Amino acid sequence: MYKLIIRPILFLFDPEKVHYFTFSIIKFLNVIGFGIIFRNLFQIKNSKLEREVFGIKFPNPVGLAAGFDKNAVLFNELSNFGFGFIEIGTVTPKGQIGNDKKRLFRLKEDHGIINRMGFNNQGVNAIANRLKSERKIIIGGNIGKNTQTAPENYTNDYLDCFNALHSYVDYFVLNVSCPNVSSHAKLNDKEYLKELIMDVQKANKKFKIQKPILLKIAPDLNNNQLDEIIELIETTNIDGVIASNTSTKRDNLLSENKIEKGGLSGKPISKKSTEVIRYLYRESKGSFPIIGVGGVHSEKDALEKLKAGATLIQIYTGFIYEGPSLVKRINRAILKEC
Repeated sequence: MYKLIIRPILFLFDPEKVHYFTFSIIKFLNVIGFGIIFRNLFQIKNSKLEREVFGIKFPNPVGLAAGFDKNAVLFNELSNFGFGFIEIGTVTPKGQIGNDKKRLFRLKEDHGIINRMGFNNQGVNAIANRLKSERKIIIGGNIGKNTQTAPENYTNDYLDCFNALHSYVDYFVLNVSCPNVSSHAKLNDKEYLKELIMDVQKANKKFKIQKPILLKIAPDLNNNQLDEIIELIETTNIDGVIASNTSTKRDNLLSENKIEKGGLSGKPISKKSTEVIRYLYRESKGSFPIIGVGGVHSEKDALEKLKAGATLIQIYTGFIYEGPSLVKRINRAILKEC
């Protein structure tokens, strides 16, 4: 039904406007009692799906990637679609409107999306206040810097978000690889990344309960750069990696929108992100957890990432193209492999 009727209608309209319209519809349907219907349709509860990773027990390994519920306005409603966890953000200290519109583009022929949103969000205080409410699902907090922040203050931005969200999320992600924010070259510097991670870890130790900290990396890194990531993880003992973010590459695309600037997600980066996962897992000998994301549009895509070395996976663009049944289909496929 989704792919035959709902998606063709939604795809007639501007993708960013449709995103917020869809949020309103999901919110309304849950208010009038559809939440239980969604849970019955899409949730699978089975102990064989459970995964304990960096000290957290996930009910299943399929999560919703950051960028979908940036402002933490729909996490409880989205949990009804069967996700094992949801990552909110990217969150910055101050609210910001992001880049100029139009900034979100479908690549229908390629089953992809290009975005140059620019960390648009309402700011950490507003988001933290929403997360104070009762929640039904594991939440990850994806954090970053404000666009106008000077390089010497980058770390302070991450620490402000970390401290404000610490009581309300289950794990953190340091987003240092988004191609849609300006002046972020420093975030690619190995020595600065080491400094940033260690400063956040130091802040973590001030809390009674410490939260896992992960690093989100780009899919466009070469093997030498991936070796540096492995070395960085070994040096800092950070809890894990999310592989990967969106890509700046435009290889073998068919859609007219391929000329747009921004980060490419979806089917076109599926193999690339899986290869990054495989390399990290093989070269590190599986010494740290990997959350695999990038182009998961089917059960096959999900299983490939898990077999390559991912412990958990996330979807985003696949959720838009395939609909909520994708979560259930992946979990069923995982159960068949058990």
